[in-house]
Amino acid sequence: MNPETKIAVVTGAGSGIGRAVALALAGAGWSVALAGRRTGPLEETAREAGGETLCVAADVSLPADVDRLFAAVRERYGRLDLLFNNAGTFGPRGVAVEDIGYQEWRSVVDVNVTGSFLCAQAAFRQMKGQDPQGGRIINNGSISAHAPRPHSIAYTTTKHAMTGLTKSLSLDGRPYRIACGQIDIGNAATDMTQRMQAGILQAHGELMAEPVMDVRDVARTVLHMAELPLDANVQFATVMATTMPYVGRG
Repeated sequence: MNPETKIAVVTGAGSGIGRAVALALAGAGWSVALAGRRTGPLEETAREAGGETLCVAADVSLPADVDRLFAAVRERYGRLDLLFNNAGTFGPRGVAVEDIGYQEWRSVVDVNVTGSFLCAQAAFRQMKGQDPQGGRIINNGSISAHAPRPHSIAYTTTKHAMTGLTKSLSLDGRPYRIACGQIDIGNAATDMTQRMQAGILQAHGELMAEPVMDVRDVARTVLHMAELPLDANVQFATVMATTMPYVGRG
């Protein structure tokens, strides 16, 4: 492997935004470690990406799985330049606040908050200890880090927490040349957003179809953030379908 090649970890790389970002990085010459719960979809991403990839089946909410993921990256590549902290779950859909069960709440928090923290912590340790020191973490936030949808309290809470994670990592990483930014995405066309085009509940209580954008536009934005020198950082970026009901939502 070329010693100049950059190394990335992408979580949730088996589908959707994670797959699109992994393909963009691989297309730009990065070596990419693909992480997700199921090996099959990761291998599909790897075949489509070509180039140098590593597939690691891992549940980011489990500390042992996260440790195994980053140990595999160290063993294969010896260093880490980028973590795209993308794995996440929406959780129960259309469930009122009073009806969400504890385990439903906990499952969203475990993946979206604890999983993101565990991966960021492991990446931070690697980036701090390597020579040359430093790297970049990009967290996948959401439009919901700014404004909620109806009946989305678990997801919205975790995405607001992601903003706090991003700010703390950005501050604590300064002495070690570790940059951290966040991309807040609105209505990228993936399996998760198929229902947008059929109609989704709005704040005024009616269903309305919403526009979506090409997920490759998200991937291009992440690639731009990733390839900046470490003395420059996109702290927060919002990428959304131009006419989606976000500005003025509610």
